[in-house]
Amino acid sequence: MFIISLTYIVPLEELDQHMAAHVKYLKKYYKKNIFVASGRKVPRSGGIILALAESEEQVREIISEDPFYKLELAEFDITHFLTSQFHPDLKDLLKGK
Repeated sequence: MFIISLTYIVPLEELDQHMAAHVKYLKKYYKKNIFVASGRKVPRSGGIILALAESEEQVREIISEDPFYKLELAEFDITHFLTSQFHPDLKDLLKGK
């Protein structure tokens, strides 16, 4: 699993102009069962995406499609971690990851 941490580098007003395109991008990868959860940081300085990807290279390819990345609206940090414990309801989701 990967944690993708976004840090906004432009004013929120500029970022919000591209939010619909960003949400469309997120939905694409939810449909492909790669994104597990996403949301804003509190305070609103960025966001977090949990992703089930095969490799960091795949995550970087996926990030390259994000309008926030393409338009240089945010910086992206990737953390790869192996799930050793998780809620039992997530067993099927995490199987083989």
